[in-house]
Amino acid sequence: MTSTLSRPSAATLRSQPNPTTRRRFVAETPRSRPHLPTRLRPADLLRITDQGVADVLDGRHDHLLPAEWDPVHRWSTRIHADDDVDVWLISWTPGEATELHDHAGSLGALTVLSGSLREYHWTGEKLDVRVLDAGDQAAFPLGWVHDVVQNPSITVTGPTLSVHAYSPPLTAMSYYEVAEGSHLRRTRTVLTDEPE
Repeated sequence: MTSTLSRPSAATLRSQPNPTTRRRFVAETPRSRPHLPTRLRPADLLRITDQGVADVLDGRHDHLLPAEWDPVHRWSTRIHADDDVDVWLISWTPGEATELHDHAGSLGALTVLSGSLREYHWTGEKLDVRVLDAGDQAAFPLGWVHDVVQNPSITVTGPTLSVHAYSPPLTAMSYYEVAEGSHLRRTRTVLTDEPE
């Protein structure tokens, strides 16, 4: 990729700290994020889902797509997996929701490829809603509890699709209900390596 930034002058480079010193400092000081279970940040996951959308649009995953989209049941396929991240392409159908859930010890992000999604997420006091249209992105930190559904107020002619990334890869999910007194009650936890 060609940069549009101007090249720094030799005088500017000489006035900067010694790059060897900086490299040594970085090498001797680990990038620690004790509060995160992964080296990837939400911004990294957003970039990964954006690239996943580009790859799907470029036809790189055509061999994974169904011959015909099921208009009734959701569908998903893993488009990338390694030790750090799982990336999924998910279809959404009218009326099928994911149930209120979290992603256990994984961070997550999504980019809507086509159609529109409605996400209900727990604020700590109530369920809030946000609409995510084609091209929109959302990241969800640890502890994010939400339910996702195809946006019922939008009519789409083709499938509603989104690309999701989870890091570390999913191993479990917990499901919830809003109980009396406006608090969450966990109903079950399941071990899984598939998105809801």
